[in-house]
Amino acid sequence: MDPYKKVILTVSQINQFTKMLFDSNELLSDVYVKGEISNFVNHRTGHFYFSLKDENSAIKAVMFRTSASKLAFLPENGMKVIVRGRVSVFERDGVYQVYAEDIQPDGIGSLYYAYEQLKRKLESEGLFAEIHKKPIPKVPLRVGIITSPTGAAIRDITNIIGRRFPLAEMVLYPTLVQGDRAAVQLRVAVEYFNASRSVDVIILGRGGGSIEDLWAFNDEALARAVFASDIPVISAVGHESDFTICDFVSDVRASTPSAAAEIAVPEVTDVGEKLESLQKRMTLLMQGKVLEKKKILTVLSSSPTLKSPKNFLDTKRIITSRMLDRLDAAVSKIKDKKTAYYKEKAASLGALSPLAVLSRGYGVSYTEDGKILKTVKNVSVGDSIKSEFSDGIVYSTVTKTELKGDIKDGR
Repeated sequence: MDPYKKVILTVSQINQFTKMLFDSNELLSDVYVKGEISNFVNHRTGHFYFSLKDENSAIKAVMFRTSASKLAFLPENGMKVIVRGRVSVFERDGVYQVYAEDIQPDGIGSLYYAYEQLKRKLESEGLFAEIHKKPIPKVPLRVGIITSPTGAAIRDITNIIGRRFPLAEMVLYPTLVQGDRAAVQLRVAVEYFNASRSVDVIILGRGGGSIEDLWAFNDEALARAVFASDIPVISAVGHESDFTICDFVSDVRASTPSAAAEIAVPEVTDVGEKLESLQKRMTLLMQGKVLEKKKILTVLSSSPTLKSPKNFLDTKRIITSRMLDRLDAAVSKIKDKKTAYYKEKAASLGALSPLAVLSRGYGVSYTEDGKILKTVKNVSVGDSIKSEFSDGIVYSTVTKTELKGDIKDGR
């Protein structure tokens, strides 16, 4: 074989060979890469595409949906992370990249980072705003409790409510308070109390624990259910130093379950004292009203009207009689004025009447069919006509007609 003869390879062969070299390298098959995320894309398929960079270099990375769905948080640009995965070649483009299987924030845990992300998101939407907080009822008669039926929290809550306000009925909705199924059960419990309207206030909580133990109370769906609750919710998760997302969206945050019980119900002795105080105020108020009405009755009973009703009625009769006289005079005045007016109008109309014209020596002639004769052209010799005067009617037969023109002409 000629040692100077070169082997000609295709692009695909080179990329396949390079991929084989990467995949056969034990170091690159399971590697941890530390860097800062940039150019992050959360693809609609569920895959993550991004780059990892440090001060001097950058490398492409991809995380497929099956691995991405297991992350407790959503990666962001600028986030410093440690990525576990393998380095291989994408044959089509001849590009080597990191195929990520897990991502952890560098310096803080993934759960804490997820907590901060959700906290920022819900706060930006206004779910923590004070304006949405509902007041706790002054005297709730039914208290809903959402917690584990076997934990210390339920014992503390029932003991304190029973001691402070034994009139209140406690309704327990038992749930898990940690683990994968806890968040769903807690959310369903909040929705149940709202749908049934069976309680006046809700206590949602559990005892203390690690961030992993309390994680169910950082669930977004649960947080939105608490925010949407029409019934006031008291969040009592963990100890005083523990804060969960439910603490921020609830109407009141209690430092412990015991503190939640004290917030939920009043002290029965305080209620008794307030009722006694209200009773005294009501008694004084009613006494004041009675005295006021007595004074009014005294004034009325001493009035002339009640002392002598006959004098009162006589006075009213005189006033009424005078008013009737004034009314009659006004009506007569109006009647006289209207009579004079109509007489004047009748005289004006009489002057225009045809009868008035006839009374001055004039007459009007009609043909046999009742039409008024306005000209001699409407009759002929031999026609019968009638002429009406102011004092009667003349019936006649036409023997001769003349036009004014004929007279002028001498005919």
